[in-house]
Amino acid sequence: MKTRNKLKIINDPIYGFITVPNELIFELIEHRFFQRLRRISQMGMSYLVYPGAHHTRFHHALGAMFLMQKAVRVLRSKNTEISKDEENALNIAILLHDIGHGPFSHAMEHSIVENISHEQISLWMMEELNKEFEGKLFMAIQIFKNEYHRKFLHQLVSGQLDMDRLDYIRRDSFYTGVSEGAINSERLITMLHVKNDALVVEEKGIYSVEKFIVARRLMYWQVYLHKTSLVAEQLLVQLLKRAKHLSDKGVKLPASKALSYFLSNHISAKDFSTEILETFATLDDYDIVSAMKAWIYHDDFVLSELSKMLLNRDLLKIKLKKKPIPKGKIAEKISEVIQQHNLTHEEATYFVFEGLIENQAYNMKNDTINLITKTGKVLDVAKASDQLNIEALSKKVVKYYLCYPKPH
Repeated sequence: MKTRNKLKIINDPIYGFITVPNELIFELIEHRFFQRLRRISQMGMSYLVYPGAHHTRFHHALGAMFLMQKAVRVLRSKNTEISKDEENALNIAILLHDIGHGPFSHAMEHSIVENISHEQISLWMMEELNKEFEGKLFMAIQIFKNEYHRKFLHQLVSGQLDMDRLDYIRRDSFYTGVSEGAINSERLITMLHVKNDALVVEEKGIYSVEKFIVARRLMYWQVYLHKTSLVAEQLLVQLLKRAKHLSDKGVKLPASKALSYFLSNHISAKDFSTEILETFATLDDYDIVSAMKAWIYHDDFVLSELSKMLLNRDLLKIKLKKKPIPKGKIAEKISEVIQQHNLTHEEATYFVFEGLIENQAYNMKNDTINLITKTGKVLDVAKASDQLNIEALSKKVVKYYLCYPKPH
């Protein structure tokens, strides 16, 4: 094999040039586990609403690493000591924080693996990479798990003002064209400080923090919880559940080797061996799309119909309410579907279902965003803000939804 130039720069549409800081990080980016993120969309089915939202987890991970490099420079300039090893571990932890995401980001977690979060799979992948790279990821894993003795390092990777959020809100705003999410992540990072081993923001950064919290809330309502994206994502979950149900009954479905494996086996956390992890690492959005294209022609009405709906963007109707959906309303919609398509009750429930969504832009109970005044006093941003809305934004808003077929 020819030797490769290990120190690359990557052109990013948001930040310009991103530098790959060293050979180890270059090798991690080149690894098949990480390259797979090029085939995992960052925003699931949101491109059905925002056609530009085709960016991937690969873009986001590199962007978050770029912001982490900036955060380290800022904190060092304010006399916070961060060793070379800690810096490298931070870059690795943020680069790999999403490596365990399944196809279309979240649909997998609720359908074909049983109660396993992407964070858990990310950790297993990091541990696998640590073996392959002879223990060089040990400190990154400690920081990722919040087991490292300097706690503020974990806050940079996972907290209310972490590099993950600072990248994805701005990036998703850029690719969707929803300008409400256009936060100034660089200014926020410039305002960071460390006090008593915790991340704080200089008092003069309060307006940037307020804008960040408001942007986060608006992005959730306008983009992440947009009702069309929501119904599409739920339909994908229903589709994968149907495919799994048919596989359990012995029906052989056309699918890639990796997808077939997860459809025909019940995988829970205790089963996740190295072999299963390797199979998972070959699974991406393309497996799901190609399966749907084949399933359109399947003689199972539910599987075929759900595949058509997603591929042709002919989705279910969705109603959002402030109160739980009455059981009678759901039963009425189910009986309409049963009569119209001559289905069983169980089959009809794939087309009529309910759920709830929550939006909480800022959580005052745990891991608050704290400001530091010139005198060194530390305050929660919600208490320091002269805008009453920060406290209001910390209240959890719950909405209930009902999905059912459009009347024909």
